[in-house]
Amino acid sequence: MKKAKYIAYILLLAAGLQFTPAGLHAQDKNITRKEMKKIREARLQADFRVLDTLLKQRDFVLKAYYLQNRYGDRITVTPLLNFIKVEGESGVLQTGSTMGLGLNGVGGVTAEGQIGKWQLRPDEKRLIYTLQFSLLTNIGHYDVTMTIRPDGASRATISGIGSDRLTWEGQLEVGRNKRVFKGYNSI
Repeated sequence: MKKAKYIAYILLLAAGLQFTPAGLHAQDKNITRKEMKKIREARLQADFRVLDTLLKQRDFVLKAYYLQNRYGDRITVTPLLNFIKVEGESGVLQTGSTMGLGLNGVGGVTAEGQIGKWQLRPDEKRLIYTLQFSLLTNIGHYDVTMTIRPDGASRATISGIGSDRLTWEGQLEVGRNKRVFKGYNSI
């Protein structure tokens, strides 16, 4: 008997919820597309201003999800092992793989050194930052060019003395989220 009352109560509750006035659930649907677009643009503008402060502090990590060579060959990589790290006047470029050991102990190469030239250019029309810096490491001199969007999506192209280039694509992270696994310095 109790089970029948319980089932009847559930059915009445479900039927009651089905026939509630539409206005109770449609509060968010009153926002038009134009208003949503304005909200999205305001959010991007605010993120753009915050990103300016974060980049000027020089304390961030670009964790790569993809690496691409100069021929356009693109591979998926582990973000904890493939990154560009900037901390004040020093920086680290690292590639790594979970498949085996390399010169750095994580299947790739680690280049750590001092940051030289630093140039940060905002593009307020397109809402992106372009950051260029040079990194003098124990295994060579590298020029890094990064484009950073307000949502943190980033692309960095690294070139050395020769014509070779390597592109990191991933997410810019700051604070506690910037944990990575750094291998041994190569050479």
